[in-house]
Amino acid sequence: MAVQQSVGQDPYFPDNGDSRYRVHRYELTLDYRPGPNRLSGTARINAIAGRSPLAEFQLNLADFKIGRVRVDGRQPHYTHRGGRLRVRPAKPLRAGAAFTVEVHWSGNPRPVNSPWGGIGWEELADGALVASQPVGAPSWFPCNDRPADKASYLISVTTPSAYAVVAGGRLLTRTTKASTTTWVYEQSAPTSSYLVGLTIGKYQTVLLGDPGPGGIPQHGHIPAHLLPEFSRDFARQPAMMELFQELFGPYPFDEYAVAVTEEELDVPVEAQGLSLFGSNHVDGARGSERLIAHELAHQWFGNSVSIADWRHIWLNEGFAKYAEWLWSERSGGRTAQQLAAAAHRLLSSQPQDLRLADPGRKAMFDDRLYERGGLAVHAVRCALGDEAFFLMLRSWVRLHRGGAVTTEGFAAHVGRFAREPVEGVFTAWVRGAALPSLPVRGAAAG
Repeated sequence: MAVQQSVGQDPYFPDNGDSRYRVHRYELTLDYRPGPNRLSGTARINAIAGRSPLAEFQLNLADFKIGRVRVDGRQPHYTHRGGRLRVRPAKPLRAGAAFTVEVHWSGNPRPVNSPWGGIGWEELADGALVASQPVGAPSWFPCNDRPADKASYLISVTTPSAYAVVAGGRLLTRTTKASTTTWVYEQSAPTSSYLVGLTIGKYQTVLLGDPGPGGIPQHGHIPAHLLPEFSRDFARQPAMMELFQELFGPYPFDEYAVAVTEEELDVPVEAQGLSLFGSNHVDGARGSERLIAHELAHQWFGNSVSIADWRHIWLNEGFAKYAEWLWSERSGGRTAQQLAAAAHRLLSSQPQDLRLADPGRKAMFDDRLYERGGLAVHAVRCALGDEAFFLMLRSWVRLHRGGAVTTEGFAAHVGRFAREPVEGVFTAWVRGAALPSLPVRGAAAG
């Protein structure tokens, strides 16, 4: 695993995360009551100090009541305001020292404010879901909220037995006592805090396809009345899994789950090992199939291979967009070249002031970033040819599995697979703002 960590704070979200230490494991014990929307929790956070002694550090946590805080079992001094829990241990932590933080908190979880409205923990009419990208994780647990700080998770959730709890990772146990059930999930792969997914609702669980020996279990969690439509809409997801493993390399996690809420969502939400869809994405006519491919592709691009900071978000979204085109091409729909041409026509009619390499916080979820990101990946494919392109992709995913990457690192990686310099591709498509001419696959691309 090669990890490229960003230096200092994320320039788009300087108040989130603390680069002076890193977390390697979170153990979260939660109790949630849907009626009053009441959450209480304990977090045990195992971390390692950075290269300098740690006299104080911070976690991100929304406006909850703090019950207690401990560092290596001792009471520190702490303050909690403005979404930041600042902790000063009784004595400074040595450089490189392992330490444990314990936090107890309770309150009514709600989305945190962001430039895109409220994000994070969302109370539904009958349940809850978490949609944390990019800075919503502190809406429900204390964390070092920066995408490059990836850790394993053990999550225990107790809730009334009428509800199912779905989280990314492997379900270890489900234990019912009286009127409540406790669900325990393990996500052993390194996970960014914003990618810790969770939904609580009244779901029926189905198996998608037959994974066979050594295959990837794929489960769907849906309201029972949507099962007929879901069965048609998601029928081809196992074929997508097969294709993406062929093109990108082995699926990077133990399992994959999709959940459909009773309510509508503007867009689906990817989490690590889990994607969340709204009831509006289930129509029985495969109307959202490209989004199913998009969210699945994020398991490789964004989740397993994460970004060092949010300036590099096109490495998540450009690849997921291009995976939509690859699925279409390989499943009998329009080719990637045809879809690239359509995206190019769309972008040519819009302002050309967005740079993929550093789009700025306001534009990180602009539709143009997705389309231009897909086109940039297509331009790389055209420059390399298919054989070298897919070899390059599989190598990228393998080398950086569980790690965090940058645009500069990707450009250097692509260069190692090119017969001719590809700097011009990155200058035009990634660092520049003007729209280059449509890249076309030539004879070398097959």
